[in-house]
Amino acid sequence: MKKTIRQLKQQARQALKGKWGEAALTFFAYFIIILVAEGGLSLFQLADSDFVHQYQSYVLQGNPEAANFFLASHIGKYSLPMLAIVFLLIGPLAVGLLNTFLYLLRGDKNLVDNMFKTGFKPYWRSVLAYLLMGIKIFLWSLLLVIPGIIKSFAYVLTPYILKDNPELTPLEAIKRSNELMKGNKWRFFVMYLSFIGWFFVGILTIGIGLFWIAPYIYTTMAAFYEDIKGINE
Repeated sequence: MKKTIRQLKQQARQALKGKWGEAALTFFAYFIIILVAEGGLSLFQLADSDFVHQYQSYVLQGNPEAANFFLASHIGKYSLPMLAIVFLLIGPLAVGLLNTFLYLLRGDKNLVDNMFKTGFKPYWRSVLAYLLMGIKIFLWSLLLVIPGIIKSFAYVLTPYILKDNPELTPLEAIKRSNELMKGNKWRFFVMYLSFIGWFFVGILTIGIGLFWIAPYIYTTMAAFYEDIKGINE
């Protein structure tokens, strides 16, 4: 029998008991790494003096069309490095972060260590899984926004399946997630929606509270996976 959302959240709180501070630190480390990686690329763009001077000259000439075209083409030049950052760095980190809270739920308290260990070992398996998920969600999004969102829910268990089943290929892990989420996507959406009040709390604390709220959400997601996995075994 499936657990209620209340039971899943209670299970998450129990797992986080005595570990909230370290859990918040783990998410903070994840956040900072991403911020530095993406921010570094943005600063590199701004530091390009040739770009700045050329763009200013178009603006001063009263030619906004040329300025906008130049801006778009310049940003496009950095799209490949940004994609590389997303899939080569953020992908494995995301896989590691999600599984860190799954392991916490199972009693493993080594949070920060697990984020790097589980995401980057084996490295290319995590990268490929994240890349395939991104491509599939993007292709579904080309139809309409809603199909893309639905498919993102369908693939949400992939990082857990990837680590629990090392014999599966990344594509097989994605397919397994899709199978497990059949009939459970709405339940997952409602569960996620139940945290909306906590999001507002996080906003009221200028975002600081989100470092404690995010681990609560991720541990509840892990409990959701364990619940579905147990039913289907």
